[in-house]
Amino acid sequence: MNDTVKYYLEDLSVGMKVETKAIITEEMINTFADITGDHNPIHVDAEFAKTTQFGQRIAHGALSASFISAILGNDLPGPGAVFVELNLRFRKPAFIGDEVTAVAEVAEINERTGRVKMKCHCEVNGTKICRGDAGVFVQKRPAD
Repeated sequence: MNDTVKYYLEDLSVGMKVETKAIITEEMINTFADITGDHNPIHVDAEFAKTTQFGQRIAHGALSASFISAILGNDLPGPGAVFVELNLRFRKPAFIGDEVTAVAEVAEINERTGRVKMKCHCEVNGTKICRGDAGVFVQKRPAD
């Protein structure tokens, strides 16, 4: 294996799983809003957010989904994989101070096309806040 690729297609097996954890901060939400241009007041305005059903600011759903992207790009399959699809259903929000656990698991491997389907979810305190699947293309091991 070279230094830039963590797993080639041949290294993967169904059931391989990785998780990562991150604590949602006000700075993360504000930075994400600035990067994406999504300044919905439910995310960035505490006074407005108090008037909503949540009673406080919520993290962007895409911010939680970004932790899944980090797993796919860094850990499983890792560097060299190309993230091509994400289907998520958001169930609950994450709030400032919540520890989000993102999980990705190899669900299917298509050896012919190099496409891998990953089951993904994010949770807070054991409750899934989003779940779905992702598709990635993974490099085959180069011929010697």
